[in-house]
Amino acid sequence: MDSIVQWHGKMSFTGHAESGFSVNLDSDPAVGGDNKGFRPLELMTISLGGCTAMDVISILNKMRLAVLDFQVKVHVDRAEQHPRIFTVGIIEYHISGNSIDEESVLKAIRLSRDRYCPAQAMLSKVFPITLKYYIYEGKGEEQQLIKQGEV
Repeated sequence: MDSIVQWHGKMSFTGHAESGFSVNLDSDPAVGGDNKGFRPLELMTISLGGCTAMDVISILNKMRLAVLDFQVKVHVDRAEQHPRIFTVGIIEYHISGNSIDEESVLKAIRLSRDRYCPAQAMLSKVFPITLKYYIYEGKGEEQQLIKQGEV
């Protein structure tokens, strides 16, 4: 897997992946940027969330669960001193649907954690990651939280 990061002046860069997609990178004006792109570490949290989200939704779909909405939220704390590494993380899985089975959700999250998600496997060696889940009945304004827990 290869990528290229091209500088455009100040703190502005464009990252190009071999898949053909690009992403803008920049920083806060306080450190010389123009605030016109992702911060590199933001992309790491999005990568972590995206990796496990793709695993979990794929597994839930194979289980034929009636998922109506699905969201993964990633929160990380960072060290106060440079290099300001991630020190702790929380991944929340929010699954909405009709009669979503809790055991199936747990199985999907565990499979992602233990077998499929390379981002989570790598990052969990550097800092602890807590996994939480929230299961809702219905969708949108009418959904109700019916189960929640920690994996």
